[in-house]
Amino acid sequence: MQPNKTAGAAAMTTQPERRTVSVLKSGEFARKASVLSGCIALFIVFSALTSSFYQPANLLDILLQSSINAVIAVGMTLVIMTKGIDLSVGSIVGLSSMVAADMANSGVMAGIGAGLAVGVACGFVNGVLIAKLKLPDFIVTLGTLSIFRGAALIYTNGQPIYGLPEEFRDLFAGQFLGAPTPVLFAVGIAALAYVMVAYTGLGERIIASGGNEEAARLSGINVERVKIIVYTLSGLLSSIAGFILIARIGAAEPIGGQGFELQAIGSAVIGGASLFGGVGNPFGSLIGAITLGALQNGLTLMNVPSFWQYVASGCVVILAVLADQMTRPRR
Repeated sequence: MQPNKTAGAAAMTTQPERRTVSVLKSGEFARKASVLSGCIALFIVFSALTSSFYQPANLLDILLQSSINAVIAVGMTLVIMTKGIDLSVGSIVGLSSMVAADMANSGVMAGIGAGLAVGVACGFVNGVLIAKLKLPDFIVTLGTLSIFRGAALIYTNGQPIYGLPEEFRDLFAGQFLGAPTPVLFAVGIAALAYVMVAYTGLGERIIASGGNEEAARLSGINVERVKIIVYTLSGLLSSIAGFILIARIGAAEPIGGQGFELQAIGSAVIGGASLFGGVGNPFGSLIGAITLGALQNGLTLMNVPSFWQYVASGCVVILAVLADQMTRPRR
């Protein structure tokens, strides 16, 4: 009787699960179009207000500044899609970049491998604590935010690391076929994440787990494993963002990445990720990061004080959350 009961439960939950998965695959075209149109409108407004904004050099600068946030935001989007949050990404950026910079003196590949390993390990720890021990994601990642930051400070006794190998800097902050590699990393990672979410079984499980966790369990999805995977991916992408950061500035600091978690969450939400779970678009997060970058850049060119820039960015994020709450599909 038990197999029949299980099969019956799976059958009962098949339709809701498919409806949840179709939320992303059908695209929510209007929401995606509004994200892109909002970004374009922002560019048009600032171009009209200051002639310096639309200059090619400044537009390239916006893309470069947004690339680090975009890489982190893609990982954050995957976490948010499972109805989670990761406040530790900025600290992972700092810790993994410190380890990578230190080990890179022994070889570029050794530095990259060590930094990636640190990012994966940090994300895995977050995932296990949240999924296996059933601890609240907010509390866990708030705690690991401090732990990972402390570890970065302890690693070099609070001292920065200078003298990164040129090969490392060329890889993560150079050019490839005339295009800046930070931008290529951001676009490539967003594309890979989009393909994973929209066209693979893992993507369907991520959407289903965030849309209706109990229904996902009844249909045979290992929700705990899905959560561990997305937090691990978030840690991995945070370490890559850390590589781009230190390659651009030429040094690694233990406080590197401070505050990046808020920018990543803002970019993911602006890009259409729902804090209610089950909805998200890695390309939307890329556009969200560019939107925030353009907003800060435009206000800077207009000589708006930095503290008002924080106010403006916060207002944009709140409006995005409000729009999400008003338009999110009823399940």
